[in-house]
Amino acid sequence: MKARRANSRERILAAAADVARETGPGSLSLDAVASRAGVSKGGLLYNFPTKAKLMQSLVEDYLKAFEQAMEARTAVAGHESALAAYIKLSADECEEPQPSASWIFSAIAEDPEFLTPIKSFKRQLFERLKGETNDLSALLVCFLAIEGMRSMNLFDSDVLSKDERQLLTSSLLEIAG
Repeated sequence: MKARRANSRERILAAAADVARETGPGSLSLDAVASRAGVSKGGLLYNFPTKAKLMQSLVEDYLKAFEQAMEARTAVAGHESALAAYIKLSADECEEPQPSASWIFSAIAEDPEFLTPIKSFKRQLFERLKGETNDLSALLVCFLAIEGMRSMNLFDSDVLSKDERQLLTSSLLEIAG
């Protein structure tokens, strides 16, 4: 059976993610993305009429991948709770260096709806975690601590050492049960 060939939209998103990782999302150029994806700039603009729409799609893709990774970790019965999967996946991401997040402010200024999929994802995730726990206070502590750690990482304001992040993660996993 032939492997399914990625469509141009998928190729563009993969190329944009690569370029963003290499140069930082704020320095992402549509020309560089089109070139990397092997499409014309017109083809890119057909799929993503603005840079903001491309960035929003990248964020939505990331959220979908994060959700799939959580599902994969919790799919094995008794393997890991959704909260533990969320803590571990988030902690792992925080160990990876992130490019400057200044591009987020540009994206929000251009399109205030940029944050809508993020807010929606976080709300659904929190509701899911709430539905799977009997201890709302433990969930609140874990969720807010992880979101704080993710924010520090995103905005390059992390004051914790690697050992302190690992201690926090271990503590949160204990609290999560």
